[in-house]
Amino acid sequence: MPNSDLTTIGAFARVSGLTASALRFYADSGLLAPALVDPGSGYRYYADEQLGRAVAIRELREIGMPLDAIAQVLDADADTAARLVDDHVASLERQVARARERAADIKVALGDPRTRVLATVSGPIFATAVEQILAATGSEPDHRVLGGVHVEVSAEALTLTATDRYRLSTRTLVPDLAGPGDWVGTVDGADLRLAIPEIRRHHRIGLEAGPRSLLLRSDPTRARTCRILTDPFPDHRMLLASLATARTRVLTARDCLIRVLESERAHHVLLRVSHGSLTLSAAGARTPTPLSATVTGPDVALGFDLTTLYPAVGTAIGPDVMIDIAGPADPVVIRSADDGDLTTLAMPISIPDRQDAR
Repeated sequence: MPNSDLTTIGAFARVSGLTASALRFYADSGLLAPALVDPGSGYRYYADEQLGRAVAIRELREIGMPLDAIAQVLDADADTAARLVDDHVASLERQVARARERAADIKVALGDPRTRVLATVSGPIFATAVEQILAATGSEPDHRVLGGVHVEVSAEALTLTATDRYRLSTRTLVPDLAGPGDWVGTVDGADLRLAIPEIRRHHRIGLEAGPRSLLLRSDPTRARTCRILTDPFPDHRMLLASLATARTRVLTARDCLIRVLESERAHHVLLRVSHGSLTLSAAGARTPTPLSATVTGPDVALGFDLTTLYPAVGTAIGPDVMIDIAGPADPVVIRSADDGDLTTLAMPISIPDRQDAR
């Protein structure tokens, strides 16, 4: 008769998240033997200290790890186990990338009469533009469209836009050739990110639209397929049109601003315009870092999450950035001083300023 410290297979299945049949399978596989098998009834019992191993097996199976690899992970030290898990995930990512490439080749071979040519653009320029815009995408499972890039194609322009609701970036390119009619769609950002290396290697890339995907064609027989997201994209044009008029404008060297931002270790930073000068500091710091800048307009202090401001500045085009500030609670417009093709909006946040408190 088992002692009271042991748990029946049914109860152990409930707390571990595994089924009783799965527990029997893992026992037969040598991964998780019961603490006791009643010799008379054949009933299986488990000890409390086996729960951690059972949960680990379930979680590793959930990411598709085979049984022999799970055994290695469970028997390894923490560092080796972590490396084995990372190796498995990397292998999955390679499989997905290969599958997407093969799927793209198959779709091209099969053909689709509903696919139409949108435009032809420079591969390196388009790849760089996509990278810049991807910096403003978000990652929310319930709002997948925030992880996409909104693409608008007309005879005059190809415009890419992304937003995570704290940043918004938009860049306009002039296509080499444009197809008949306009096209609008939101393209999966993860697919675009995977396509960037190949896009960059080709002098010209053709954009073609299908019913559910955007094809990036590098030659007549090869194209990368990027999924189209069906949820409506946020009304970015309304946001851009409703921006308040800038009262303060700052012109400063992009690389210097980037270096100062990279030196900060705080989550939040304070950008202060005062008496025609610009300083940057960690939130609440007593010694701000001065930056060479040309400033017009009234004094203002703005707080930013570093993860919002840094990518907005880092993806700017050219040696100098122009920062237009309407007020401490309004979106800040960041763009190149020489090239307005890329515009990024960064939303400030409210943070305490010890300099004001003194």
